[in-house]
Amino acid sequence: MNLLSMNGISLSHTDKVLLENVSFGVDEGDKIGIIGINGSGKSSLLRIIAGEIKHYEGDMVKGNNVVISYLPQDPVFDKDQTLHDYVVTENQKSEGSRDEYEIEENRSQLEVEAAKILHRLGFEDQTVRVGTLSGGQKKKAALAACLLRKADILLLDEPTNHLDNAMNEWLQDYLSSYKGALVMVTHDRYFLDLTCNRIVEVEGGALYSYDCNYEGYLQLKQQRLDMALSTQDKHANILRKELAWMQRGARARSTKQKAHIGRFEALRDEEKLELTKSVEINAVSSRLGKKTIEINAISKAYGDRELIKDFTYTFTRDDKIGILGPNGCGKTTLINMISGKLRPDSGYIETGDTVVLSVYEQHSDSMNDEMRVIDYVRDKAEYIRTEDGYISASQMCERFLFDGTLQYQKIAKLSGGEKRRLYLCRILMEAPNVLILDEPTNDLDISTLQILEDYLDSYKGILIVISHDRYFLDRTVRRMLTFNPGGEVRLFNGSYTDYYTERRENEALSERGAIAVGSSKTSDTAAAGESGKDKRGNGDQKHRVKFSYNEAREYETIEDDIAAAEAKGARLEKEIAENASDYGKLRQLTEQKEANDEKLEKLMERYFYLEEKAAMING
Repeated sequence: MNLLSMNGISLSHTDKVLLENVSFGVDEGDKIGIIGINGSGKSSLLRIIAGEIKHYEGDMVKGNNVVISYLPQDPVFDKDQTLHDYVVTENQKSEGSRDEYEIEENRSQLEVEAAKILHRLGFEDQTVRVGTLSGGQKKKAALAACLLRKADILLLDEPTNHLDNAMNEWLQDYLSSYKGALVMVTHDRYFLDLTCNRIVEVEGGALYSYDCNYEGYLQLKQQRLDMALSTQDKHANILRKELAWMQRGARARSTKQKAHIGRFEALRDEEKLELTKSVEINAVSSRLGKKTIEINAISKAYGDRELIKDFTYTFTRDDKIGILGPNGCGKTTLINMISGKLRPDSGYIETGDTVVLSVYEQHSDSMNDEMRVIDYVRDKAEYIRTEDGYISASQMCERFLFDGTLQYQKIAKLSGGEKRRLYLCRILMEAPNVLILDEPTNDLDISTLQILEDYLDSYKGILIVISHDRYFLDRTVRRMLTFNPGGEVRLFNGSYTDYYTERRENEALSERGAIAVGSSKTSDTAAAGESGKDKRGNGDQKHRVKFSYNEAREYETIEDDIAAAEAKGARLEKEIAENASDYGKLRQLTEQKEANDEKLEKLMERYFYLEEKAAMING
């Protein structure tokens, strides 16, 4: 059943056409992801549906009883309300809600549900005033209110911003099973792929709809572009022939000649396919010497809360590191100590003389809204060195999609995404050999992220990334620093998906092990109860050594695991010898060999422990 229809919608902002005579509809069961470059009109489309933008051309028809719940990009709050009261009040006053009477009657139930969802989104103290929350916390509070509302259509503008990885995974599961329709703007490609059954791209004022997830969209869009370019090439060949005919002096004296001229003019005036412009990034990095950044037993605490405890790590010259952990665990604190903004409570950090470090911060509040775009870039440098030589600040702006008109606009007039893209431009102009990216995917469109990922593929230097975007982490980093309770920071060799998979497997094993051990303990207790008097009376009860459920399973397979690791080591040694002259391949194989050796060593240690325990069990 159709819930909402839009026909012939057009919308302009100043002199820029955002939507031009577009049609759009939402049906029951739709899970729609809206994508497009920053400033293309994605948020404006959501605001029209939500009723926030009323001055547009065209018609929108919504079902009489259809309720819409909307999460805007920048929510507005009553700063004096408590967090919990805000969520409850937003749901009581929801305009047009079919359940308004029921909500009034069941406020206590609503309060319980509000407390649950706020807790799930990381809010422990729900009595705090909204005015004291950070920007990210406010967005999460608005998300809680939006999800709690009973709605037929859920509109979400960048819902994953400011969520940590665990919350991101929870929201993904929640929306996958959501009963109503979903229309969402997000840059998170894994999120799109696993949540949506339809992708709508906003491009050049038009909407292109694809009935598939994000992976399917990539395939179908490529097919559309290939077909359009093929047709355009054929028309170009015909046009060249027609032009040659016209240049031979033909005159419009006959019906046949008039037809020729008409065809030529139609082909000449035919609108050509223009591929969407994308950001170009090829600024170079500075040379990095042997000494990089050495972290020596650093610790950092705030009051009695220890964020980082006795952490040591030395970065290699081409390290690509992701940093994982829940919000507030100390990720940004760590990079602030690495960059020199903060000092550790104990321990020290040594930085090599050749290190040129740049930080793409989560909040670019230092941007002066009164500056023009071109002046903001020129303030860093008039000319920038790239792999192709030197280019001017104006040319650099054009590579980041700020053309002549936009270059002379004030920063205040840019969208949030355009500001972040400008900020990225300035950071990369510094030619850093140590690049720290703190939540780079917030407010950057997918096209810009794809180009940034391409750039980072060949980046010669140290890359440190904090991100909740799982796809971005998988594309850009090879190791993970994970924050754990008590301030412990651990190194994980592998991608985010490797880490996530291993964590889920360990959690599943632990859960099964806990059940098995619990059952065993119950049986032991019951048995002890039957003959408890005798055992307690003579005081001769002995603790019997035995395997846990997990240990028993591990003991059965560990020899096979060791054999597999040894075989893999032998294969890698052979490949290393065969690729001695290929530096890139050699480095990759060497890293794999080191990781495999470390795994084998741990397996052997575990094997000896289990063997000793088996000997004790068998007497």
